[in-house]
Amino acid sequence: MSTPLIDIRNISVGFTGKSGETLPVLRNIDLRVGEGESIGIVGESGSGKSTLALAAMGYLKRGLRLLNGAVAFQGQDMFAQSRRELEHIRGGELALIPQNSGQSLTPTLRIGAQLIEALRLHSDVPDAKHTAKAVELLGQVRLPDPDAIMTRFPHELSGGQQQRVAIAMALAGEPHALLLDEPTTGLDVTTQAHILELLRDIARARGMAMVYVSHDLGAIARVCDHVVVMYAGEVVLQGTTRQVLTAPVHPYARGLLASIPKLSDPRLPVALDGTPPAPGGAGAGCAFVDRCALAQDRCRSARPELTPQPGGEAVRCFFPEQADQISLAGTGAEPAKVAAADEPALRLEDLSISYSQPGVFDKILRRETARVMTVDGIEITVEKGETLGLVGESGSGKSTILKAVAGLLPPAGGQISVSGGAPLAREVEYRSADHLRKVQLIFQNPDDSLNPRHTIAEILEQPLKLYFGLGGDALYQRSAEILERVRLGAHYLDRLPSQLSGGEKQRVAIARAFAAEPELVLCDEVTSALDVSVQAAVLDLLNDLKATQGTTYVFVSHDLAVVRALSDRVAVLYQGRLCEIGPSASVYATPSHPYTEVLLDAVLEPDPDTAPTLSADDVVEMSPPARGCPFQRRCPRKIGAICDTDTPPWQQGKDGHAIRCHHAVAELSRLQGVQTKEQVS
Repeated sequence: MSTPLIDIRNISVGFTGKSGETLPVLRNIDLRVGEGESIGIVGESGSGKSTLALAAMGYLKRGLRLLNGAVAFQGQDMFAQSRRELEHIRGGELALIPQNSGQSLTPTLRIGAQLIEALRLHSDVPDAKHTAKAVELLGQVRLPDPDAIMTRFPHELSGGQQQRVAIAMALAGEPHALLLDEPTTGLDVTTQAHILELLRDIARARGMAMVYVSHDLGAIARVCDHVVVMYAGEVVLQGTTRQVLTAPVHPYARGLLASIPKLSDPRLPVALDGTPPAPGGAGAGCAFVDRCALAQDRCRSARPELTPQPGGEAVRCFFPEQADQISLAGTGAEPAKVAAADEPALRLEDLSISYSQPGVFDKILRRETARVMTVDGIEITVEKGETLGLVGESGSGKSTILKAVAGLLPPAGGQISVSGGAPLAREVEYRSADHLRKVQLIFQNPDDSLNPRHTIAEILEQPLKLYFGLGGDALYQRSAEILERVRLGAHYLDRLPSQLSGGEKQRVAIARAFAAEPELVLCDEVTSALDVSVQAAVLDLLNDLKATQGTTYVFVSHDLAVVRALSDRVAVLYQGRLCEIGPSASVYATPSHPYTEVLLDAVLEPDPDTAPTLSADDVVEMSPPARGCPFQRRCPRKIGAICDTDTPPWQQGKDGHAIRCHHAVAELSRLQGVQTKEQVS
């Protein structure tokens, strides 16, 4: 092998504990990445994935230090470089796409100014061409109307749109190596698939190396040549993508694969038992011993080495030949069913929402102005104990609807009511304490809801004091119990959010919402930052609360397999307009609207031999057409002029399955069947 671009040799990273002892976060890691090579790093939250990726840039989070080993980029010792030298390398030759895109964008600068700054600092593009290049980059990452996006501030974009801006900024310097820390977390399935194709094509064309940290094994399967599996700060398995994802020889890797929900199976996935050891708590034996179905006495007394196997992979296990005893097809319970109640938990009647506001002179002159509706004409009823999944691409209005229900965004029209029948006040400050407790929102980005200056204990105590008057030992005990339910121990109570991984912060946000014992929980991408095992545990928790307490959910997610596992019904949104709704089993088995078909075709599977079906001429839109069907410009089933001029009617199928389309349900089923036969032949 030629000299690698990134050369990590025997590094260990740790911090000093309260008693003065050194606690390792990474232990003796070796990793080499060559030109044009793509390596995926997977594992549960806290396994050290992000710490390893950041170490490749010569960066460690506050409190961490390099215990031993060395990191080189293009032969340069990254931990021996001056600050000025690192500034030259980072963002140009070596770029990072962070997990939380919002933290990488300056809130007071327009998107265009930030992209142009990246081009000025890290590219050879002439000044006169900066604006044109910035627009080109935004188009490459499939942002609608790049010229308009250039003029916007970060807060005016959705989470998925912010993530695409961060990807464009990382690509601006045409880096030799790209570090990606959960880069597609906030992206919808079609955008994610297109972005991964773009990254893969750029890497091949430029010889760019990629280190891809992700919980999404489908994304890893699509872009990576090799996979490294980490557990408790160690590499436990490494090999080709096909070896690791189709026939892994480590029990932990097989458990991760069994934790993934599947589009073809309505049952919940099975989470790995137990939790990873705390830093420094792995003991003298195998770090995975307490969770391993194959564990023997030897595993507790001796630490296995990372050993090459006949197939070329390397595994840290004493019994890799027995790993196939652990099934890769683990599936759990069926989604809970709750008996129908007399009244619904949530009713949306002709709901319309707009982000546009009248101008100053319009207000003074009391002029009526036409407002573009981000969400328009939504009619949905959610029964008590039901889980409704809301799906659609970024910008389709899913999170906007949740914010309106939570009172954070006043509707432009229509009505929202919850159990009891009384309409909810349009804004949260005018709602009663009972309504505030009943309706809880879990944000996509946990940093939006966790006070960085409060400990986890203080964060959880707020709803417990406000709604239940708890104090003293009862308050502490209840807080600890809530954390245990989301697979975090009581030792997290004294920590600050900054001391947690992204997945751990999301679990705290979930715990805080359930501390209020709500009747309706609005889940906005609540599992997007979670590793597959914790995601499975959280889905099981949500399912259990639904079964025992009759909790109702409106569940927004870009992960269609997660929605399939948890939801009773699914509503599909395109550009703020409802286009299909029905029982999950029916929608997933026979998607009747062309847009739903496009979404399902783009889903990534954790199989390197399975590719998504993408349309090469997809039109990225900022808003729907003024007339006709909202999906008319992208529809593969377009009939003709009627789609351009007439609003499509609702077509009713069986069991409450309905689509808004000029095609009848039966005709669409026939057309899709014809296409399937053509694809097979």
